Amino acid sequence: MTSAPRSVDHDPAATVPGPPLPLLAAPWSARVARAEGADLDLVHGWMRSPHIDAFWHQAWPRERWYEEIAGHLAGDAILPVLIDLDGRPLAYIEVYRVVRDRLAGQYAELPHDLGVHIAIGEAGRTGKGLGRSLLRALAEGLLAADPACTRVVAEPDVTNGPSLKAFAAAGFRHVGEVTFPDKTAALMVHPRHEEDMPR
Repeated sequence: MTSAPRSVDHDPAATVPGPPLPLLAAPWSARVARAEGADLDLVHGWMRSPHIDAFWHQAWPRERWYEEIAGHLAGDAILPVLIDLDGRPLAYIEVYRVVRDRLAGQYAELPHDLGVHIAIGEAGRTGKGLGRSLLRALAEGLLAADPACTRVVAEPDVTNGPSLKAFAAAGFRHVGEVTFPDKTAALMVHPRHEEDMPR
């Protein structure tokens, strides 16, 4: 006996809009990253930095980063974002819809759950509390940008101690671990309200 294919009308991934740009207040600002020019140079350069490559593993040629960002911009799964602090570029962020990500099915996600990947570009600006401040601003900014979203999640590598501490200090809760082919990740959740935590 075979079952009928699932209707697109009932597929959450088909009806939920793409990830939004976080609404950030000064001194933070966010804008969609472009796949060319200075934005591409910035992301490509940052991704070759040892402190980022150790966990992102995406020290790719410039041409591949062009394809990566252009692909994100053409789809509705991941939004590539550049974050400035006081007008100076600080971080590259990917905002994603969990239902369209490999994290889908790894926990009891809701259709509007949003996830974040974060890379602070310059090693000299890490370890100064900027990460936790940015993560808190991002979580609040994403919840503000999408009223239907009740939680923001992240899946940093379990071996990345500084990242785990920053997420915890920013109000994210460690609710479990997820195993991917390239890493074991800590599932971190920042709920809008306490009752929005995964059960």
